[in-house]
Amino acid sequence: MFDPPPPEPAEMGRLDDAALIAAVEGWARSAAAAEARKYAAIAELERRRDTAEHPNWACDDWDAAAAEIAAALNIGHRRASGEMDIAVMLRDRFPKVGAMFLSGAVDARRVAVIADRTYLVQDSTALTELDAAIAERITDWGPLSEYKLTQAIDVWVDSVDPGALRRTRSNARSRDFKVSDPDEKAGTSAVWGRLLATDAALLKQRLAAMARDVCEDDPRTTAQRRADAVGALAAGSQHLRCMCDNPQCPAASDDGRASSVIVHVIAEEAATTGSPDPYLHGEDPVGDDSAEDTGSTKAALITGGGAVPAPLLADLIAHGAQVRPVVAPDTAPEPRYRPSAALDEFVRVRDMTCRFPGCDRPAMTGDIDHTVPYPAGPTHAGGLKCYCRKHHLLKTFWPGWSDHQLADGTVVVTTPTGRAYVTKPGASLFFPGWAIATPAPPPATPATPSAYRSVMMPTRKRARMKARADRIKAERTLNDAHVAERNRPPPF
Repeated sequence: MFDPPPPEPAEMGRLDDAALIAAVEGWARSAAAAEARKYAAIAELERRRDTAEHPNWACDDWDAAAAEIAAALNIGHRRASGEMDIAVMLRDRFPKVGAMFLSGAVDARRVAVIADRTYLVQDSTALTELDAAIAERITDWGPLSEYKLTQAIDVWVDSVDPGALRRTRSNARSRDFKVSDPDEKAGTSAVWGRLLATDAALLKQRLAAMARDVCEDDPRTTAQRRADAVGALAAGSQHLRCMCDNPQCPAASDDGRASSVIVHVIAEEAATTGSPDPYLHGEDPVGDDSAEDTGSTKAALITGGGAVPAPLLADLIAHGAQVRPVVAPDTAPEPRYRPSAALDEFVRVRDMTCRFPGCDRPAMTGDIDHTVPYPAGPTHAGGLKCYCRKHHLLKTFWPGWSDHQLADGTVVVTTPTGRAYVTKPGASLFFPGWAIATPAPPPATPATPSAYRSVMMPTRKRARMKARADRIKAERTLNDAHVAERNRPPPF
């Protein structure tokens, strides 16, 4: 791809330091060029799939293309949609920048920043001018941080199309609150996000008040009580249960954290019968050897993702969490379309997530899908699996998609291009000793699909392109008012 090509790994032991740095740079250019070709392929697939025949379908043409990209790259649907946005931007809006990307002169990080900062530019003349200006100067700008690169692009956007400059209010639009999967050893999860300043002040005051309302004998530190108060709020409580274990304590009433929701956990029996860790709360017992975690009991696994150490699980059970075994389903199929509560629970716990390739949406919030449509397909664990709503609609309504399910819950998804992707149920990946094989009876002769089946697809309130155009128009309207105010002559 480059002349001369960067050295291969076997040759690098003979290179001096300067040549190694040159190899790093060379392969970085090669990686950028390969990324650009990936985006070119994505853009071409989007062009072929964009028939504009289903603009109001809840799972529209764009979604169908994104599903193929997600399966091929083993990524989630939202990320695949973002990859398509960048691919289309390079093809239709910034072809000169795209050519530099193909040559390896621009990397994927810079391309993503360009896509974000020029999102509001719609005028074709302005786009052509921006494309030429950025392509001409981006390499001369040198190695800029993302912040400095953003500022440099914003200068050109403001000069070419002031109404398209994405202003500081984007910080408010980007507000979000995220929770990571639990850490297997610590049994805690990281949370982070951005709130409106007023909401942040409310949350800070509420957590402080809840942390103060327990009695003096509560073993937790103030920081631990604030953290636990977030869980109480999530459970719908306005108070934090005191952990002093005094039944006469005025703050001893249940705060809902152990009893308001059902958290499905797959675990060895020993994980549910262990003893709570006496050092789980309070200050760090420095120098106390008995405080060390031996890790002798296998952690439990939350079906929505993440591990729970056995001592933490024991602590939750000691404070009110209920344990209920998941019962294996009957060998006979159920005589109805909707599975019973027990069968529904087994399938969701077995699968843990959506079974579409690359999708990790929790099974507990998804749909139960008959692999072979009912009534030909039995309502039986061997013929049921979990899909999120988007992928359930895709499989049900879009031609060319099919799936096949094995007795152990393995699902083989076949795309319209004939590519096959295999996914395993979460329980078999994390708990291989659990016997989850449930052979289903053979399906009856499938019924002929109705010619009117497509009318059953849920519809959008607004087509995707209309919704995007409305968002851009609303943001530009605010920006135009800002520009008019900025350009207003002084009163004197």
